[in-house]
Amino acid sequence: VQLQASGGGLVQAGGSLRLSCEVSGFTSEYYDIAWFRQSPGKEREFLAGVGWNDGRTAYRDPVEGRVFISRYNADSNANSTVYLQINNLTPEDTAIYFCAAAVQVGIIYKDVATYGYWGQGTLVTVSS
Repeated sequence: VQLQASGGGLVQAGGSLRLSCEVSGFTSEYYDIAWFRQSPGKEREFLAGVGWNDGRTAYRDPVEGRVFISRYNADSNANSTVYLQINNLTPEDTAIYFCAAAVQVGIIYKDVATYGYWGQGTLVTVSS
């Protein structure tokens, strides 16, 4: 299983950004993809997740309404792209953003330990 995050960069406060996560290697469609972020000196935190087979979503409460997750299925072999749209960026959004995957267990979990597959992260820097 491989995940490749991209789309980070330097953005001015108030702007928007769309991050992409290319997912490949799953042998079924029953998995969840989530986005996390980690700021310097802070723990990695959940932002949003999506169930690949049914599109159900979950968000971290403080960012809901400003962050949107969506998925695109490129082909029938469980290769896919998951996007994270972040609007109205603030300097507090500066972090490394990671995508991660987990085999579905029912609800979309928000803890790091549930996710066994991780991408390498993409850096988002928001200037004031």
